[in-house]
Amino acid sequence: MKLPVEPERLLERFPSLTGDDLAAYSAVTRALLADPGARGRRLAEVMAAAERGREKEAGGAPLDDEERMAVAYLRALGKMQGRSG
Repeated sequence: MKLPVEPERLLERFPSLTGDDLAAYSAVTRALLADPGARGRRLAEVMAAAERGREKEAGGAPLDDEERMAVAYLRALGKMQGRSG
């Protein structure tokens, strides 16, 4: 599935993005776009996983793969919106 904005263009515009940021953006965005009928539910799941992941990070606990991807996705979005973290 084609992304709304290709990772190469994002990297040009937002040089602070890392390879992990771009991988998370690509994977999560593709998953969200793959099933328009489930987009809202899937986005809510990503946000919940990111919240769990951030709480675990704050407590020094390991993250599972879903949480790690969701946290990386939100970090990437934050960089693209001019927020750090």
